[in-house]
Amino acid sequence: MKTPQATLSSEQERILALQPALLTWYRENARPLPWRKNISPYRTWISEIMLQQTRIQAAIGYFHRFTAEIPDIHTLANISTERLLKLWEGLGYYNRAKNLQAAAQILEKHYQGNLPANYEQLKQLPGIGPYTAGAIASIAFGLPTAAVDGNVLRVVSRLLAKLEDISLAKVKKKMENLLFSVLPANEAGAFNQALMELGELYCLPKGKTKCLECPISSFCLAKEQQLVEQIPFKTAKSERKKEQKTILIFHHQDTIAIQKREQNGVLKGLYEFPNLPGHLNQNELKAFLQNQQFNYNNIHSFSPSKHIFTHIEWHMIAYQIDMTQKPDTKYIWAKLSELQDKYPIPTVFKNFFVSRSVK
Repeated sequence: MKTPQATLSSEQERILALQPALLTWYRENARPLPWRKNISPYRTWISEIMLQQTRIQAAIGYFHRFTAEIPDIHTLANISTERLLKLWEGLGYYNRAKNLQAAAQILEKHYQGNLPANYEQLKQLPGIGPYTAGAIASIAFGLPTAAVDGNVLRVVSRLLAKLEDISLAKVKKKMENLLFSVLPANEAGAFNQALMELGELYCLPKGKTKCLECPISSFCLAKEQQLVEQIPFKTAKSERKKEQKTILIFHHQDTIAIQKREQNGVLKGLYEFPNLPGHLNQNELKAFLQNQQFNYNNIHSFSPSKHIFTHIEWHMIAYQIDMTQKPDTKYIWAKLSELQDKYPIPTVFKNFFVSRSVK
């Protein structure tokens, strides 16, 4: 139900005023993304989870492959976790895939294998927060719910010249409430997607904005007040913890040693190359190999590599060790084709495949 005109705030009035121009632009220019074709709750859900931490162009190929092999909730609930993670390989933030399967199993058990057409029920599913619930509800079910992601926060903050800290939950909640109050009843999904699209294409992060091309720049207070570079305001994140690691690529004939990570911490349950804390030089590495009674004939160095997670950085060096025999360990000895097709190997380790070694 719309807010009565007499009680509209200036912020509500501004959002209502720009809606016709924004929706017309979106209807005429929306990108033909795969999840916008044959829209279904399932396809919308999968795309939104992929896009939580992944750029659109990078996600398109994954979306095609994922939905081709896992076309529905029943298949998602019953596929092996290992195969699921292999399909997700390269997208990162693997808990997203695990939450997808956990939610699918709940849907199978309690919702007859369907996503509920209810914002509050959607929010109760693993991996679905207010934004994703709002996106699914509005895009797939046509419900008048807001969907406030980083793009929408940036766009609306600039439109209204708001200097509040968008990293604060209370600020995001206030934005959600504002947009809920002005949603076009029959076009909530289009309105939400239009704001997202604007943030993806024109209202970009600081230093990259394309104000001259923006279809609703005439409504933007930040542009009018020359505050585009100051908005949105966000408290700086604390510095990431840095860890040094030495990656060991044990190579024997046509196989490479891998091991499964523990079921806790970063990259839990995925496969990795054996590794040691710190940066070992070749003499320290040889001492380690001797202590383990590993038999080898050559050691090759890789170029150093760095990988950034949300709260931690890994600074890595790596060695390929050509083994004369397989050691009596619990390693899994996999062929290169199995690393590519069977075992889910996180991107952080992909730089260290044997073909990349420096002799």
